[in-house]
Amino acid sequence: MGIKQLNIEDYSKIKRIWTEAGLPTRPGGRDSYTSLKKQLKSGKVVILADELNEEIRGLVLLSHDERKGWINRLAVDPKFQRQGIASQLLQASEKYFLELGIEIYVALVEADNPTSINCFEKNGFKFWDNIHYYSKRLREDI
Repeated sequence: MGIKQLNIEDYSKIKRIWTEAGLPTRPGGRDSYTSLKKQLKSGKVVILADELNEEIRGLVLLSHDERKGWINRLAVDPKFQRQGIASQLLQASEKYFLELGIEIYVALVEADNPTSINCFEKNGFKFWDNIHYYSKRLREDI
């Protein structure tokens, strides 16, 4: 019970939560088994999960560059939503980063996702309207 770190052997559970929570995935790119295995092996990516009675209720993928911590892929199984699990995962994320000496935590949230926006704001995250996000992708599926 509580927060635990997942590994690549939990891949099917990770994909299930992402799918059931409605997160878009890139199974041919960054979300593939091979890609996720490589990310986890790097030492700069971890996946934390909220578990109760051996059932994963939610999870978050964390990455960092040793100065800034990125909160990615926060997802909660729909049957457990609105129970504070996302907030618990955010708090666990902050604790993880703080233990590494990282004091800046960031997340990219799509503008049409008010549930996530509210969750981050409720947990003390600030919206910076003067920052623009740019991306260059070599393939659409990554």
